[in-house]
Amino acid sequence: MSKKAAPEKSIPSEIPSRRKFLSAAGATAAGAAAMGFPMIAKAAEPITLRFQSTWPAKDIFHEYALDFAKKVNEMSDKQLRIEVLPAGSVVKAFDLLDAVSKGTLDGGHGVIAYWYGKNSAVALWGSGPAFGMDANMVLAWHYYGGGKELLADIYKSMNMDVVSMLTGPMPTQPFGWFKKPVTKAEEMKGLKFRTVGLAVDMYKDLGAAVSPLPGGEIVPALDRGLLDAAEFNNASSDNLLGFPDVAKVCMLQSFHQCSEQFEILFNKKKYDALPNELKAIIKYAIEASSADMSWKAIDRYSKDYVEMSSKKGVKFYKTPDALLRQQLVSWDKIVAAKSAENPAFKKVLESMRAFAGRAVRWQNDTNVDYKMAYNHFFSKKKA
Repeated sequence: MSKKAAPEKSIPSEIPSRRKFLSAAGATAAGAAAMGFPMIAKAAEPITLRFQSTWPAKDIFHEYALDFAKKVNEMSDKQLRIEVLPAGSVVKAFDLLDAVSKGTLDGGHGVIAYWYGKNSAVALWGSGPAFGMDANMVLAWHYYGGGKELLADIYKSMNMDVVSMLTGPMPTQPFGWFKKPVTKAEEMKGLKFRTVGLAVDMYKDLGAAVSPLPGGEIVPALDRGLLDAAEFNNASSDNLLGFPDVAKVCMLQSFHQCSEQFEILFNKKKYDALPNELKAIIKYAIEASSADMSWKAIDRYSKDYVEMSSKKGVKFYKTPDALLRQQLVSWDKIVAAKSAENPAFKKVLESMRAFAGRAVRWQNDTNVDYKMAYNHFFSKKKA
């Protein structure tokens, strides 16, 4: 018997062939590659935002502001351009918040403590011992423990038309620069001293006559005798601003500002008008800037710390424990008074305390004593 050929199976016309499918996929991939991926909707003209920092052009803080702008500008493929001017270019440092809210500036780079005069509650983000939290932990509370929402409510109550984003955890700031070492709290009495935020109240409680000045005005005031002593922030800023030229004693470690961070402000109308993809770039640029600033700070601050000690004749001393404890006693009085007069202050304080209760316990129980390792490797060489 002859065998019949098997009938051919028909292929439904609605199912694309493998060849057509691969061809279509290749065309799509080639198109995406040609356009660039991820794709950002190109505006007819790039959007330019004019920012100002609260820092002098030579300060490393202004450099951090420029670093943030550079990240945004590059990631947006030049569709968004942030231009950053130094303090005083358009408005004075302490006038930045109002200028951004009114639209005089599109945005800015500063610290929340500078707005202390408008509402004492905002200074809690940068002033005081923060219940034992370091600056990175305060940022954790801000973004994951309710701080962000509380700050937005405070700005709304102040009629500030801004969007605030916090970034850049700062290391513990020095107690201050002096003509001679401070050995006890009584030696602070009558000193004309510079600080900002709730630290103003803390140093006043220690007996100092406090003047809250912007960073660029501190060294000239010390040089002219308008101040006896002052604190600003870190080894690099202090070195660049000229502190070693007017004082040779720096007291390290303090609770007045041991957990501060930077604030990046946007005019709300300008920010809300941005496409969502540009808002996403800003968000991730802020997070990247926070990490990058931390790494750069470790490198630069340690170099300037050693240089001031070895080449500029600066003597560094640890603030006595008795004086640090006195700061905490002063802080107890300050927060009790502010909580009684300002409901927003009390609300922020309670939120911070609740977060710190578990977060600081976890950190203290978990972290190893790094000083033990350092002493193991370096103490013999020093000796």
